[in-house]
Amino acid sequence: MPTLLDYRRRIRSVKSTQQITRAMKFVAAAKLRRAQEGVFGARPYAREILRVMRSAAARMDTTAHPLLERRPEEKILTVILTGDRSLCGAFNTNVLRRATTFIRENSSRKTELIVVGKKGRDTMRKRGFKFLGEYLGVSAKVEFSSAKEIAARIAEVYSNKEVDAVYAIYNEFKNVMVQNLRVEKLLPIDPAILGEEQEPRQDSHGNPLPQDLSASGKSTLVDYIYEEPVEQIFSGLVPRYLESEIFRILLESAAAEHAARMTAMDSATRNASDLIDKLTLEMNKIRQATITKELIEIVSGAASAVS
Repeated sequence: MPTLLDYRRRIRSVKSTQQITRAMKFVAAAKLRRAQEGVFGARPYAREILRVMRSAAARMDTTAHPLLERRPEEKILTVILTGDRSLCGAFNTNVLRRATTFIRENSSRKTELIVVGKKGRDTMRKRGFKFLGEYLGVSAKVEFSSAKEIAARIAEVYSNKEVDAVYAIYNEFKNVMVQNLRVEKLLPIDPAILGEEQEPRQDSHGNPLPQDLSASGKSTLVDYIYEEPVEQIFSGLVPRYLESEIFRILLESAAAEHAARMTAMDSATRNASDLIDKLTLEMNKIRQATITKELIEIVSGAASAVS
């Protein structure tokens, strides 16, 4: 049976763990705020690139580009985005489970992998997969240079016809409590998006901006004056669009990871409090039983002495 000393040691140990989880929660919360600002800042940039691409495509007879070329999907490239560390709940597990399911569903095709994050790299390597590229330490501080490097590698293998389609599997940041697991097709870029109507413009906080109005009072598309040939501008915008999409996905995944870690550490802190209360109650019961036993012995000894 555990003694009072055992319970006191256990309570001290849980309290020390609770201090660590509470500190990790605050650190994750601070990183999440910065990651959220990055996500909200990248979204308008991606929308504006798409807007200019649509304007350029409308002026061209053809929108032929290596990254728009569509081929039978016999070889696919899967980009798996995980974290570099654990203690973030089911964040990494969900991505890896979905990636495994995706690979199994496409077992009839040749599948190549690019992994972003140490957890994904280690897990997929243990399962016998080889990689076209691996990128570690990206989620700690997401920079556009990292997205540009990854996008260049993806564009290279696709342009060289080493793969016929590129998919990304990642956690999309929705809010602090919710992360959406996404399987998104990156390449080939769907030509249909170049002919869609433009979405309402928004500021950095997601509020709609006023659109240009024609004489009839209807919204009109913003026109552009190009100094260079529109074909040349379009060819430069397509890889930039891919880079912006990769950058957005990296930011979304990093924000989702920080949110998952903050939630997990908050849950761990509360569980530690519950465990401390439970251990304290058990310790008090044992102490009370010990005191009662000693009082009974004293009273019994006094009664024996009187008799």
